[in-house]
Amino acid sequence: MQKYTNILRIGNNHVNLRQFNKLIFMSCILNIETSTSVCSVAASQDGQTIFVKEDLKGPSHAVSLGVFVDEALSFIDSHAIPLDAVAVSCGPGSYTGLRIGVSMAKGICYGRNIPLIGIPTLEVLSVPVLLYHDLPENALLCPMIDARRMEVYAAVYDRRLQVKRTVAADIVDENSYLEFLNEQPVYFFGNGADKCREQITHPNAHFIDNIHPLAKMMFPLAEKVVADEDYKDVAYFEPFYLKEFVASMPKKLL
Repeated sequence: MQKYTNILRIGNNHVNLRQFNKLIFMSCILNIETSTSVCSVAASQDGQTIFVKEDLKGPSHAVSLGVFVDEALSFIDSHAIPLDAVAVSCGPGSYTGLRIGVSMAKGICYGRNIPLIGIPTLEVLSVPVLLYHDLPENALLCPMIDARRMEVYAAVYDRRLQVKRTVAADIVDENSYLEFLNEQPVYFFGNGADKCREQITHPNAHFIDNIHPLAKMMFPLAEKVVADEDYKDVAYFEPFYLKEFVASMPKKLL
């Protein structure tokens, strides 16, 4: 059996993996992404995309997700492809979106008796930047998800997706991320980054537009989990909400 190193290449960038002596691309994985207003479902087999459905307009998860998943499972089953695992983007993000996506993923895993994979949403958001953008070697990535007003859910990674600062709910101002910006270039992206341009004006700050967390970008991360057999407990797994959900009272009832 072929022996792989502990490096997974994403575009021109390399993500560290633990050493293992098994083939990485041997599974069919169904990926579900509903952490923002975008709803997407994708499937891969042997490292190749075989099915993609996306709704970029959203939010319509309650309607679209079930349809997309049914179509994906019908495609997989009609081609007699064994489904090995389901991966779901697990947060942070929209409370409702995460709950719908995780519930769907857990239901499929229960029904088919297959493993569940949880992928941090900010890592999913980082994959297209690593794939399609030529970053300097010392670049840092700061994916951002809108958390209302001037608050964002954000983390900081290097080009190998090693965590430089763990995920947090940040209130962004002109002093945000200076400990990183004063030392090296930082690339901000995601639907939370747009509202931060006027506050983050450091010369080392760079903004990348039109980056969304998409199911088809989850494959390299999900396949790493399969290789490491680092699955979630289907019975007890919950999304990473980061903050507690606060329901607002309709104005007409106030």
